[in-house]
Amino acid sequence: MSKPVRPATFEDWAELAKAELGTVSPETLDRRYGEMEVRPVYFAGDVPGEAADALPGQAPFTRGIRATMYANRPWTIRQYAGFSTAEESNAFYRQALERGQKGLSVAFDLATHRGYDSDHPRVAGDVGKAGVAIDSVEDMKALFDGIPLGNVSVSMTMNGAVLPVLAMFIVAAEEQGVPQEALQGTIQNDILKEFMVRNTYIYPPEPSMRIVGDVMVHLERHMPRFNSISISGYHMHEAGATAVQELAYTLADGIEYVRCAMARGLDIDRFAPRLSFFFGIGMNFFLEIAKLRAARTLWAEIMTGLGAKDARSLMLRTHCQTSGVSLTEQDPHNNVVRTTLEALAAVLGGTQSLHTNSFDEAIALPTEFSSRIARNTQLILQHESRVTDVVDPLGGSYYIEALTADLVGRARAMIEEIEAAGGMVRAVQAGTPKAAIERAATARQAGIDKGEEVIVGVNRYRVEDVENVEIRQIDNARVRARQVGRLERLRTARDEARCQSMLAALTEYAAKDEGNLLAAAIEAARARATLGEISAALETVFGRHQADAPLVTGVFAERFVGDAEFDEISSRIAQITARRGRPPSILVAKMGQDGHDRGARVIGSAFADLGFTVHMGALFETAPEVAAEAGRLRVDAIGVSSLAAGHLTLLPELIDALEAMALGHVRVFAGGVIPAEDYAALREAGVLEIFGPGSNVLESAAAILDHFEERLPNR
Repeated sequence: MSKPVRPATFEDWAELAKAELGTVSPETLDRRYGEMEVRPVYFAGDVPGEAADALPGQAPFTRGIRATMYANRPWTIRQYAGFSTAEESNAFYRQALERGQKGLSVAFDLATHRGYDSDHPRVAGDVGKAGVAIDSVEDMKALFDGIPLGNVSVSMTMNGAVLPVLAMFIVAAEEQGVPQEALQGTIQNDILKEFMVRNTYIYPPEPSMRIVGDVMVHLERHMPRFNSISISGYHMHEAGATAVQELAYTLADGIEYVRCAMARGLDIDRFAPRLSFFFGIGMNFFLEIAKLRAARTLWAEIMTGLGAKDARSLMLRTHCQTSGVSLTEQDPHNNVVRTTLEALAAVLGGTQSLHTNSFDEAIALPTEFSSRIARNTQLILQHESRVTDVVDPLGGSYYIEALTADLVGRARAMIEEIEAAGGMVRAVQAGTPKAAIERAATARQAGIDKGEEVIVGVNRYRVEDVENVEIRQIDNARVRARQVGRLERLRTARDEARCQSMLAALTEYAAKDEGNLLAAAIEAARARATLGEISAALETVFGRHQADAPLVTGVFAERFVGDAEFDEISSRIAQITARRGRPPSILVAKMGQDGHDRGARVIGSAFADLGFTVHMGALFETAPEVAAEAGRLRVDAIGVSSLAAGHLTLLPELIDALEAMALGHVRVFAGGVIPAEDYAALREAGVLEIFGPGSNVLESAAAILDHFEERLPNR
């Protein structure tokens, strides 16, 4: 008999590696991803004992929620889409279904998300720009015209205005002949993450949680095939959360929602099998695979602790979306490769459905051409790559199993800290998760700017002459005029007395804390109340939430200690301060209903560390409000962050407002998702510098300082 071979260890490898590395220690090859430390090699001893015994389809479902996974049925292909009018989005959906898409994922415009009708003065620049405008049941009917809602799964990313949107969907289906009980799909209904990162909330946290509970109760009783909540880590991922943060905060949100439903008298094993999750998938390939495996492991543990007995209640079902923040404006065709790798990670991690971003989404809304490539990426993975042949093909990998166990341990510890401090609602109210995610985002941006993290085409291997990419243009003024006309016709044709009666009943339900708010919203939608009217009926009682989060500082400066470029810019600011008697000051502004503030807050944090006086403007301001704030604060400049395509409307409006208030000396800069084709119009309007996605923070600061120094007196 042959002698048993002793299992290899890291120490064995280290001895061999020394010969290749010379005087360099093998430990110097270790990598760090956020909190995660990753060694250059793994062995059997790094794998937890239970990993070898794990079965797909068996708790804790680390290897997948079904025994056969894709070997029996591949994941559902979804494309998150919506733009302009309901009719144009409908044409896109029907074509996508004909070309192999299996479910619909609806993107609503920001006016809809924030509970405003298209004719509201605060949303002039937002209507139809970053999604489809929905003001009424008639819009919802047009959105799904010719699409059999009894047969197609519909996912709707909606949180703040969840009541009117879901109510209008239900009524539109009824009028198509499809009863509530036949509808299938998912409503996101995850308000806690909105307060952390995405910011498309309407009401304060406590009444918002009441709405979440009412939706869960109504769907459990009347819509057994429709998932009442999609607990989302995706938006945390996009805001800069580490993998551990995304896992911990998402699952902690899930704990709160389960308790919310149980407090309403729902049996955990009746509603839990229809809970779903939503994770972002970035470029750290193996880490993203391990993240999904860790999420399933932790959720089975959490649900067991909450009293679930049914095995289906322990299963974490998830949709995934490839990362938007990993897409680059520079050399954008590289994004096809990025999205393919991220999609493959989601598949190897065991997702149930998947959306693949289009390569041009760092520039504008996707075109039909780019959307087809994104959809075909999934079709090629399903039909050509053979990755569906084997269940959990990376299961048993020393690296994957060790990484999964490490994520489980770190995320579990973070969840325990949140629970000990009173749970996720209290944490959100205190702003703790938001601040932690901002620190992680700022640290990562510093790493990119220093070149420690390579982004091909951005901070290395740059191409100077890149061909222009055809982009989708949305005529915001045309869309808004059309929506306003439809609203006028709707209000003229409806039974006004009945409509007002239903809205009054909704307000009364809210005030008396009785009845189900979704059921009341459905009655208001049947009476042709608009989305804005239904939202306002609740706002009368609940109020409208306004966040106030302090700026995270010190992170950027810490990463750039001893950096010559950082020190040079800081020195220039110090010289300006000495000559003027005060530092250069800038107001970082978000206009319109765009709540994505990662970029704005990272810039604010970095500029403050450099020595600027930074004022963070409130979210959702109008152009005149920003101009007035600039005057009150006596700032030298305004930096406008735009990620939702409202720049051609809002920036010229801001410059006009500054002129009208005799503040024409205030310099205006812009950054965000702004197509190069729009630069000339913005510069003609008076915008001095425009910084697209991937812009280096220090280079941006230097360019802005050039404009300050032009106006300084010589000494």
